[in-house]
Amino acid sequence: MTNVLVSCDAAGRTFGSGDAATVALQPATCEVRSGARIAIVGPSGSGKSTLIHLMAGLDEPTVGSVSWPGIGSRGELRPGPVAVVFQGPSLLAPLSVAENVALPLLLAGEREPDARRRAQEALALLDLADLTDKLPEEISGGQAQRAAIARAVAGDPVLLLADEPTGQLDHVTGAHVVDALLDAAGHSDAALVVATHDMAVADRFDERWEMHSGLLQAPVLERA
Repeated sequence: MTNVLVSCDAAGRTFGSGDAATVALQPATCEVRSGARIAIVGPSGSGKSTLIHLMAGLDEPTVGSVSWPGIGSRGELRPGPVAVVFQGPSLLAPLSVAENVALPLLLAGEREPDARRRAQEALALLDLADLTDKLPEEISGGQAQRAAIARAVAGDPVLLLADEPTGQLDHVTGAHVVDALLDAAGHSDAALVVATHDMAVADRFDERWEMHSGLLQAPVLERA
């Protein structure tokens, strides 16, 4: 099996058409391999989120193509092989923390006892075992983001994508969330790609890709 998990071949994304068209991502060619630790950096509106969404299969390019050689077809990405952590609150308010983590597994047809067990294991990995019965409104923003990471890794992904996961958190809490992402990716042996505008976050990754005005800069910058 190839160790290229996702490959973008001149993949670009334009929203709208005619005079109202907005080029969110100019054609980008890149790939993510097994075990990678990549930070995609750039200001707001530079195309980071669009690239993450294409890699995740949440959106389709309007030019070029995206493929997942080491995973399979777009329909095979979730739940399991590819997991996404978003910037904003993503836990469902009526459900407990544990129920939120187990929900994607249940929707995929996993037996309830197995889904609950895997949810508990993921929460324990993120040091959230004591919050399993709490509602999202009863926990902090940092805890909620770590619970979202637990939900992502409960499916044992090989590719973990995070879109500005610290964007709404203070510096200290954000650092803890990055700790959690790196630890979770290491535990799952997953590649990790994080979009961020925070250079303190980017400096913790092995590779840094820079984006400006929808353009993925080349070459990739590697941390010494």
